[in-house]
Amino acid sequence: MTQRMILNETSYFGAGAVNHIVEEITRRGFHKALVVTDKDLVKYGVVSNVISLLDQAGLPYDVYDDVVPNPTIRVVTAGIERYKAAQADYLIAIGGGSPQDTCKAIGIIINNPEYADVRSLEGVAPTRRPSVPIFAIPTTAGTAAEVTINYVITDEEKRRKFVCVDPHDIPIVSFIDANMMASMPASLKAATGLDALTHAIEGFTTKGAWELTDMLHLKAIEIISRSLRDSVAGHAAGVEAMALGQYVAGMGFSNVGLGLVHGMAHPLGAFYDTPHGVANAILLPHIMAFNADYTGDKFRQIAVAMGVADAQQMPIAQAREAAIAAVKQLSQDVDIPARLRQVGMKEEDIPALAQAAFDDVCTGGNPRDVTLEHITALYQSIY
Repeated sequence: MTQRMILNETSYFGAGAVNHIVEEITRRGFHKALVVTDKDLVKYGVVSNVISLLDQAGLPYDVYDDVVPNPTIRVVTAGIERYKAAQADYLIAIGGGSPQDTCKAIGIIINNPEYADVRSLEGVAPTRRPSVPIFAIPTTAGTAAEVTINYVITDEEKRRKFVCVDPHDIPIVSFIDANMMASMPASLKAATGLDALTHAIEGFTTKGAWELTDMLHLKAIEIISRSLRDSVAGHAAGVEAMALGQYVAGMGFSNVGLGLVHGMAHPLGAFYDTPHGVANAILLPHIMAFNADYTGDKFRQIAVAMGVADAQQMPIAQAREAAIAAVKQLSQDVDIPARLRQVGMKEEDIPALAQAAFDDVCTGGNPRDVTLEHITALYQSIY
């Protein structure tokens, strides 16, 4: 069986990594950027850390800061018009998953105008040309959008999120700079960190997993589980470790897919604007329990990576329970809610949520085959 790995061309890691942006721009001969971000990152000075470098170098840019959490078709189409008006020739994404995903959709449609209907990009769209060049600067340690071939857009009209998978969308350069993440509030560090853990655990257990991605996901689980608490507490070493851990998880899951946690989380974002990382964090231990008997020895390996004492010697059923318990404990330690009703889910919406989750592209990668009835029962039990 043939396996495929796709990673971004160049990445810089460590505090101060973003300082390399000017040399990358000038080396590649780009002329003008459209900076894609959100208003809060502009307001709190995060964007200025980047555009001040462009100003000092005399590099022109325009800023599009209308991105919202769970970015919508409207946000993408407005960004396309701003890119054209700016007469830009490359994109700089500054922010978490929302600016990164918006940037990918803009860049793909600019160079593949036959996909101007954003909905046409759902799933694996056979685009012919690479995206407009993207420089990705994450400000959260969670989505790993800077190294993945995936992006997620919300269709407000139909109250649904859809996943786009396209090797042409991957940023050409990423700057994984912990200084750009230092100002994240503790609640955002917790949510995005558990998003990253979900990526690693789902990527490790998905049907498409194989030895190379298993290596990446296990290392990501180890880094995240030992670093997230310190990151949330504001320790610089924890923030920097999380920046790396979420990226390593992205290297893996981008190439093998995810599972039912993401399939069930996406509708929550579309219906209630639930933060994606929070939705994943609430769902993760419950879906792990649902999948446990279909994962072979992998939950034992997760328990070992998360530092569970004697996990290697435990009977498999006990090791599985220990892995689930370790995930629950980590969520509790960083103050993640335990139930979906705490984040606004309405019980009467469960049939529609279940159908959307069943149809989600991520659900097909789950290690245990699922039915609509399974998903309905899970939403009810986690409500």
